[in-house]
Amino acid sequence: MTGWNTGDIPDLDGRVAVVTGANGGLGYVISRELARNGASVVLACRSEARGSAAVQRLLGEVPGAAVEAARLDLGDLASVREFAYGLPYERVDLLVNNAGVMALPHGTTTDGFETQFGVNHLGHFALTGLLLPTLLATPGARIVTVSSFMHALANVDPRDLNSVRRYGRWSAYARSKSANLLFTHELARRLAAREGASDVRAVAAHPGYAQTGLQTAGPRAEGRRVAERLARLGNRVVAQSAEAGALPVLYAATAPGVPSDSFTGPSFAMWRGTPAPSWRASWTTDDVTGERLWAASERLTGVTYEALRP
Repeated sequence: MTGWNTGDIPDLDGRVAVVTGANGGLGYVISRELARNGASVVLACRSEARGSAAVQRLLGEVPGAAVEAARLDLGDLASVREFAYGLPYERVDLLVNNAGVMALPHGTTTDGFETQFGVNHLGHFALTGLLLPTLLATPGARIVTVSSFMHALANVDPRDLNSVRRYGRWSAYARSKSANLLFTHELARRLAAREGASDVRAVAAHPGYAQTGLQTAGPRAEGRRVAERLARLGNRVVAQSAEAGALPVLYAATAPGVPSDSFTGPSFAMWRGTPAPSWRASWTTDDVTGERLWAASERLTGVTYEALRP
């Protein structure tokens, strides 16, 4: 994959892609490049206004692109169900679980889950499960979940998934990103064990340190102006662009031969550079923790993966 870039994306004509958090940052770049290469792309966005604006912007950059926006609030399971049930396609070739929040002050989703765990993991767990029958019916479908190198800061604690006993904005974020990787691991394992082998692949990726807007959201929400200014400075001086940060995700989503349960990130110290296999903490491939997280996620969301039952 040395030197891999958007020019290496294969022809995606006839493919249908769903990208969450697609109105800006990585999600917008991912959506644009998929559309540029022929895919019909659904930009799944929490804000209808921002989603519509993103579609117009994208059409300005890729005239004639087959794109549409649809409302999806990953912090509201009713919205997740409404989105999944309303998707007007008989096939989904690619689901990119990209949307996320980072290092926010403590809060809860509509359904009462800690916000970072609820949005980053549970919302995507529910969405993937609801779309799974369509994904399984689509030859060669791929599920890409976006994690972070920050997952290394904390393992998932099955006894306190919602950080009730103790909350730290960064530890909660890290747990949610470890949950993304554990979800990918367990999903890949169950897909491989499914009777009547499926060629659907579950993979993960991360952008390194990229300018996504996530870095400033937490400080801004808390009114920490100095921290917000420092985050903006870091984005300008240290971070790579959203264009570069999107490359590992696009690689994981479109490159031939990407193995299931792989983790793709930037080549240089997980920070920046072209796509390459990325290090991941050992706990993100632990079968026991993965099974526990899976069982808890089904119970909390009410979404059961019947097609993957042992």
